[in-house]
Amino acid sequence: MTPAINLLKKKKIPHDVVKFEHSPSATAYGLEAAEKMNVPCEQVFKTLVVSNDNAQLAVAIIPVDKKLNLKKVAKSLGFKKVAMADGNQVENTTGYILGGVSPLAQKKSLRTVLDDSANEFVRIYVSGGRRGVEIALTPSDLLMMTRGIQASITD
Repeated sequence: MTPAINLLKKKKIPHDVVKFEHSPSATAYGLEAAEKMNVPCEQVFKTLVVSNDNAQLAVAIIPVDKKLNLKKVAKSLGFKKVAMADGNQVENTTGYILGGVSPLAQKKSLRTVLDDSANEFVRIYVSGGRRGVEIALTPSDLLMMTRGIQASITD
């Protein structure tokens, strides 16, 4: 079990855990997850961490086949601008390794923005906190558990 899965169980949030054999040669973890689970890319979301000029971190959750629009995510968070956060800082702050960063049960609670395309689905898939582990849950439950907001944050 991962911290993300344990949190959902503890809070009795309806979810499913989907596991698949992660290929060590895979570099696009989210696309690999969509392919191996046989789920549309638009329904599988990746967890990205951004940083503003004051080194404040925040989480952006977007479909795995989309590109994050840094200006849109900055605006949604009330920042002037953001950049992708340093990988080591992401791992130290969230407690998860890159490619397995879950938006749930991070070591430090970060402000979170979920792309509004999630509303197209009854359930979406996010990282379960380890490569090869995905969690299916409703967008509303994800927002509740992360105290997140929704905005259009992709190109």
